[in-house]
Amino acid sequence: MIEVRLVKAEDSEAWLAMRMALWPEDLEGEHRDEIDRFFAGEFPRWPWSAFIAVDESGRAAGFAEVSVRPWAEGCRDTRVAYLEGWFVMAHARKSGVGRALVTAAEEWGRSQGCREFASDADSENDVSKAAHGALGFTDVGLARCFRKDL
Repeated sequence: MIEVRLVKAEDSEAWLAMRMALWPEDLEGEHRDEIDRFFAGEFPRWPWSAFIAVDESGRAAGFAEVSVRPWAEGCRDTRVAYLEGWFVMAHARKSGVGRALVTAAEEWGRSQGCREFASDADSENDVSKAAHGALGFTDVGLARCFRKDL
């Protein structure tokens, strides 16, 4: 049995570990700072929420972070619920945890007045592409992003 709920401060360490697994290129301190700012109500600029899935013993099974963005690729509205991060622990994959997390994020988006829901994934991440497709997301194309220091 899995419970999906809003993250609580006591979930910080589990949330941190899962964020580090999803985004290993970021430093632990950066993740910890973002989590601390989230609970302090200082992160980020737009509405943001986070959900955690836990099993009956309280062990973390996954998380989802969702925001409201003023724009997203392929969307028409100026208020778009956006799946910022989505991760399911290896032991809980293919059991409905990912779907339950996305459903919670969708419900939150609706509660924020959004009529569209968007997400992204690395172009090489076929597992994420398949998971998004299984949940009804439509691929709206591949965007290449560039940057340089000034």
